Amino acid sequence: MRVVFMGTPDFAVPPLEQLMRNHYQVVAAYTPPDKPAGRGRSLQPSPVKRAALAWQVPVVQPASLTEAATVAQLADLRPDIIVVAAYGQLLPRPVLELPKYGCINIHPSLLPRYRGASPVVAAILAGEEFTGVSIMLLDEGLDTGPVLARAAVAISRGDNTGSLTGKLAQVAARLLTEVVVRWSRGEIIPRPQEEAEATYCGTITKQDGEIDWNLSAVEIWRRVRAFTPWPGSYTWWQGKQFRIIKAEPLPGGDLAPGQVTVLPEGQAAFGVGTGDGVLGVIRVQPAGKRAMAAAEFLRGHRDFIRAVLPS
Repeated sequence: MRVVFMGTPDFAVPPLEQLMRNHYQVVAAYTPPDKPAGRGRSLQPSPVKRAALAWQVPVVQPASLTEAATVAQLADLRPDIIVVAAYGQLLPRPVLELPKYGCINIHPSLLPRYRGASPVVAAILAGEEFTGVSIMLLDEGLDTGPVLARAAVAISRGDNTGSLTGKLAQVAARLLTEVVVRWSRGEIIPRPQEEAEATYCGTITKQDGEIDWNLSAVEIWRRVRAFTPWPGSYTWWQGKQFRIIKAEPLPGGDLAPGQVTVLPEGQAAFGVGTGDGVLGVIRVQPAGKRAMAAAEFLRGHRDFIRAVLPS
């Protein structure tokens, strides 16, 4: 079976590598053009491009899939199936109609819940106990195609978007090879999604990471986890950004929102008042400094305990 793989971030790498380990003929890996990153703004390849080159898979980086020449180049590869994982572009109809077995997409949620750009973030923000992976047959809509297979994954209290995405990628990789085999043999009946149950999640921005201390401690705790590793959760102290990397919600307390207090010896070194409860802070990163334990930060900044962080 001739496979074209399309993907971009780390989430897409385990499925690509699983195809290679199972000796599929991956004739090309499609990924966006290199983008400038870092202080030097040098061009950086996507994780999928790095993985593909390591496996000696030809890499194609079109700016868009809508150009006739790009579609013709893809047609010349004669794919039997196109596998998509967080590619970042909707596939136009001429591309969808190319492969014998269609185009299948790996989506990190239990569809139809959390269609869209940030399903892992959305699941954590909502306080879900489970999320999962869906493999669907692509159509022209946004994550609207019929589902071929799903697998549930538990969300632990310690999970953030980074760790949970890693778990989902491994599950997706294992599920993918099973689905490709069974789908090509005609052993899977696609199941249409229930539109009445569909929910959508949008793109996350840097501004989403700013903490509103009027929210409850549980809500802020979920946001800290959901926005790790990006964009991070932050507040302001002495006019500079102050990141909260790890925290836990604590009950009770009669602190005003944003008011800082020292906590008894335990996991969290200090607490911040919220609209309901106290956020116990475990790990922080002051502006221009490395990430550190909250207790280490306090030893050098005792005046922080008298602070009231802006809401």
